[in-house]
Parts: sequence; C-alpha cells; structure tokens
Amino acid sequence: MSEQMKIKTMVEFQNEMGFKGKRVLLRADYNVPIDKQGNITSDSRIRESLPTIKYLLEHDAKLIIATHFGRPDGRIVEELRVDKIAEQLSKLVGKKVMKLNDSIGDEVEKAVAEMKEGEIIMLENIRFHTEEEKNDAAFAKKLSRLANVFVMDAFGACHRAHASTEGITGFLPSYAGFLVEKEVSVMSKLLEKPEKPFMLILGGSKISDKIEVIKNLIGKANCLLIGGAMMFTFYKAKGLETGKSLVELDKVDAAKGLLKKSSKKIILPIDTVAADKIENNAISKDIDVKKIPKELIGLDIGPKTIELFAKKLVDAKTVLWNGPLGMYEIEKFARGTEEIAKIVSGLNATTVICGGDTAVVFEKLGLQQKITHLSTGGGASLEFLSGKELPGLKALMK
Repeated sequence: MSEQMKIKTMVEFQNEMGFKGKRVLLRADYNVPIDKQGNITSDSRIRESLPTIKYLLEHDAKLIIATHFGRPDGRIVEELRVDKIAEQLSKLVGKKVMKLNDSIGDEVEKAVAEMKEGEIIMLENIRFHTEEEKNDAAFAKKLSRLANVFVMDAFGACHRAHASTEGITGFLPSYAGFLVEKEVSVMSKLLEKPEKPFMLILGGSKISDKIEVIKNLIGKANCLLIGGAMMFTFYKAKGLETGKSLVELDKVDAAKGLLKKSSKKIILPIDTVAADKIENNAISKDIDVKKIPKELIGLDIGPKTIELFAKKLVDAKTVLWNGPLGMYEIEKFARGTEEIAKIVSGLNATTVICGGDTAVVFEKLGLQQKITHLSTGGGASLEFLSGKELPGLKALMK
C-alpha cells in the first residue's frame, strides 16, 4: 500500500466533522526567494497553497497560517518577518490576511479567539522561536491551543521533525492538505509504478545528497543522465583529470561503487563547457571530458552531451529531474540546463521536476505549465524518493 493511501486528508475531515466554525492551523511552506530589497521574486510556493486555502474558506473555517521563512536560527530577524508574504497572499486570495507579530502568546490567542468564519490570520515566522526546530513539546502544545484541527500542507518541510510539522500532531486531529496529498501521490507513483521508459536526470553540485536516491531508483529506471558538478566526482572515480572542477573526494569510492553496479544505466556527459573562472566574462570552450586541462573548471554540459541526452530522452514515458546540469545562475553556463528543460517540456510523458533550482529554470523559460508536476519539496522530495520515512507524513498516517 502506498503512502498516498495511508495519509488522512482534510476532505475526510470535512466529510466526517466539517470545518464550519473550526479554527484550522495550516502549516504552509512560504520559504519564498527574495531579492536584496526583500521583495519576493517568485510566489509559486504561495500559489501552490491556494487550493487548500480556498477549500477551507469555502467550508467556513477560521484559518490560521504558520510558516517558516529563511534561517533565523531562533532569533527575531527583521528582514525575515513574513509581512510581505502576508501581503502577497492577500492579493492572491482576494481578502485581507491579518499578520500577527508572534506565533504564540496571549495577544495571538486573543486575536484567534475573536476570529470570524472565513477570516485569515498569518502567524509570525515560526522559526523565530528556538523551540520550533527542537520540536519542543511545550511549544507545540502552545501552538495547538490556537486551533481545533491541524492541516499539514508544507511538503517541503515534511522531512523535518519540528514542532509545527510533527510535534503539533500529538495535540490536534491532523490531516494532509491538497498540496501534500498531490506530492505524495506523484512521488508514490514514481516509486511504485513509473511508466517505462523511466528516465532519471540528476545534477547539482554534490553527489552526497543524491546517492540514496540513485540506489533506490536505479533498479526501476531505464537510464540515469548525470550532469552538474557532481559529474566530476564520477570522472574522478574513473581516473580522469577534472582540472579545478568541484569534486567530492570523500564520495569518489561511492561513485565507483555506483558505476560498478550500474554502469550500463549511468550516462555521463561526453563533453563539458570549461572556463578559467566562474564569471559571465570568462573565457570558455567545449572540451572532451577526457581532455580537461588542469587549469580549467567544468561548469556545464557541452553541446555533444545535449545531443546525447536528447536522444536518450526522446522515447521517455516518465522523467524525474533533480538538480541543474550546469552553473545555470551564470548565463554563459546555463545552456545545458535550459536546452534539456526545453526537450523535457516537449515530451509526451509524465515529467516531474524536484528542487527549487531546477524549477526556477522552467519558470524563467515559461515552461512550468508544460510539466506534469513541479515539486515544492527539495530535501523532502529526495528523502521520500530515497525510501526514507518523513516525520511530517508519518504523523498523518491513518
């Protein structure tokens, strides 16, 4: 039986008890990207929560939203207050979101007690309290006093055993929101019955956080295409010169083991875009991976690799992609990721993109609507796909 079949959903609560007049504490993941001025550069995480919010409001709930934002490490950090997030949510929902200056305490409890049906309150950044990440039971109990029922819709935080993701479920009836339900459904299908050919694309800087995913999915996949800086750890495992490229030396043996066990399925780039420095004005050239000079840094997959990957993907029926294939933040080294993104978005296949960095590329190119599912969970998605138990999901089990 899949995780999807086991978790309790808020529709079940509505059918059994009804949300009308209930105070609902909704755990969302509004850890949105911001620019230097503190302006939100992408509100996709907020938009992903709208179906759950609208459902609760349509059923006359009193909605209290908790979220984390950035890494304040238990301190009040002015630039990490959630005021702008509340303002953006107000615009998207079309009604005022009252933002409070704390997430627990007498003033918060007073504001919550005075709520009317259909109203929305947003608590201050939950991570301003050190007790949150410690999963402190007393803090979780204080949070629980605000509500009658808890709805977990922060899939990106499901792998964290925090007070607002796991601890609170010990004090309130707890259910999954639509976003968590959708994420679990999509990920479960990848683990259980992916339509073949099933292609994995893995990139990013490190192999360390992908090893368990590879081990868990390589048996189900037809092919694994590897890009990003992690490819150089594999080259080092093959005894090739990697120049000044990023290599995880402590993971070379792990890469050797994966190559030995699944060499026919693992496809490494055949050329790379190498440069003398990591800047847009760097002098770069396309180089065969067997001929990387000691003084250069590999920063993207090359044109021959793009062609190779395109041929491998053409017949795919399922694609899972996590991690950019080059240093996409610099335009000069974004071509590999962008070209493969265009190819994947044009496939007649189930396409699942995990990780914020990869999702940003699809949003930049305006291709997000052509993808089956853009996951909101980076680390959570990887842990789920590794076969690990996620505390925030375990707490929602029937």
